[in-house]
Amino acid sequence: MVDLDLERILERAVGLGASYADVRYQRYDYETITVENKTLKSYSSRRLSGVGIRVALKGVVGYASTSDLSRNGIEKTLRNALKAAKSISGEKRPFSKGEVNKAEVKLSTRTDPIDVPPEEKVSVALDANKAAWISDEVKNAVTMLGLSKDFRAFMSSEGAEVSVETTLVGLGHFSVARVKGVMERSRHSESMCAGFEFIESKDWNAFTADISELAIEAAGSRTPPPGTYTVVVDPRVVGLVLHEAFGHASEGDLVFTGDSVLDGKLGTQLASESVTIIDEGVVEGGYYYPFDDEGTRKGRTVVVENGVLRDYLHDRNSAQHFDAESTGNGRAQDFENLPIVRQTNYYMEPRDHKLEELVEGIDFGIYVRGKGAGGGQVETGMGTFTFGVGPSKVIRNGEMAETVRGVVISGLILETLKTVDAVGNDLEIRTNVFGGCGKMGQSVRVGFGGPHIRVRKMTVGGR
Repeated sequence: MVDLDLERILERAVGLGASYADVRYQRYDYETITVENKTLKSYSSRRLSGVGIRVALKGVVGYASTSDLSRNGIEKTLRNALKAAKSISGEKRPFSKGEVNKAEVKLSTRTDPIDVPPEEKVSVALDANKAAWISDEVKNAVTMLGLSKDFRAFMSSEGAEVSVETTLVGLGHFSVARVKGVMERSRHSESMCAGFEFIESKDWNAFTADISELAIEAAGSRTPPPGTYTVVVDPRVVGLVLHEAFGHASEGDLVFTGDSVLDGKLGTQLASESVTIIDEGVVEGGYYYPFDDEGTRKGRTVVVENGVLRDYLHDRNSAQHFDAESTGNGRAQDFENLPIVRQTNYYMEPRDHKLEELVEGIDFGIYVRGKGAGGGQVETGMGTFTFGVGPSKVIRNGEMAETVRGVVISGLILETLKTVDAVGNDLEIRTNVFGGCGKMGQSVRVGFGGPHIRVRKMTVGGR
């Protein structure tokens, strides 16, 4: 970074005919430690760095990237970006008017995780894995420790100069248990935008032992009777369903290409009045993202307010299609990729109900829990979703009863949100160092969550 002159690159781009240019520099460090069945299986560490250059010629965008940070390497990349723009015919306005921000921000941490001795990190993962073997019913246990540090600098010919550094750490685990011939796997992880002090502050031995206990409990349980029930949904599942089934549908590029159930519905009452949905750049528990990869400040975007769809998420390109302003959602996986519309920290706002109040009055239903959850699928154009969730609880006569395993929930997201009749006063937002949100071949870190909610009608099955 010291040897790079980003301003010179922009001046060179404009001198060669670009009406607009921006340059993104990234330096990324990532480590993962994997322990399986009390044995260190792998310790991987990688660093990548490079530059991406975007130019506009007569409104046509060209892009190129390189990890060769020499003067010749960058000059070649700039010419490739210009060549890409010239290869496409047509003339248009590619971006909405953008903010011109100047900022240098860095997540505050006490201990840089990259600097912590490897043996100390391995020791944490090994001890946590050993603690998961709480009985002979545990048959397999895998623990992962993950660490990342991402520095990004952005500069544009409009005068923007923004740099952001984010550090993310976490530990994940899954245990497999067998009870009377039935095997179940339970998994969970905890991550935080913080330094290694977050790892030092948690009792990871108790964390992994608890996951093993959940796997044993699930293996000894029955599947739920299939049907449509009143359900109480925990914050992890609320966040997951919102992000996948509604959040993607609210991304402006999917809306203007017709691949969203929310197309043409701005100002429409889509959910109950109890539902307010937010996308925000900096929020406790979420992924630290104060500026996007186009230099736009990512503040607080109200997507749904009291059930009414108020806004879509935009980068500068999608904002242009809607004659709107970017909401700071132009995100790229890395310097090799162009920014596209992505969520940041997507969540439902809490209201005023306690968990006990949500359960009261339900004769028979399900308390849907996310801890130990599996995967799922959505169709943004139709608004459908299906998710495998974690071991859950039957609600009987207004009280929590037995555990059920293999729980699957499904439905139409807009119909589901209309039957939300009570929202809890708690709020949990989570992020994950081990994975991200995938779209168009790119994966980015996100946060999601919400409070407990009660849904009057949801289809529940058992796999």
